[in-house]
Amino acid sequence: MVPAPQAAAGTLYIAVEDGIAIGGYDPVSFHLADAPLKGHSDHALMWKGAVWLFHSAANQSRFEANPRAYAPRFGGHCAYGMARGRVFDGNPLTWEIVDGRLYLFHTPRVEALWLAEPDGMIRAARAAWPGVLQAD
Repeated sequence: MVPAPQAAAGTLYIAVEDGIAIGGYDPVSFHLADAPLKGHSDHALMWKGAVWLFHSAANQSRFEANPRAYAPRFGGHCAYGMARGRVFDGNPLTWEIVDGRLYLFHTPRVEALWLAEPDGMIRAARAAWPGVLQAD
């Protein structure tokens, strides 16, 4: 389980590894390609305390124009875990897009559990977010 940082209402918290958001994958690529693409350090920007990498300058521009449209929900934490009131790292290789929003999962198994009832899971996760980050 990921250590829970203190949260404040209205703030988006991004899970990072070595300061890089979503494992260095391009958040825009999830929406445009068949599979997520790794970003490159020559297409990088800082947003919400993390470095975001992009596969291309065009994807970086798309993100800069509307970062919340491309950033994963729940700060990149596992959407299933969030629905269950727990904080786990999201895996950028285990993901779904629902209604234009990117959701990451910790493992393929929890992704399958989430997919059995995505609407209910989204409601539960939204109710828990970001308060679950304050839990000890």
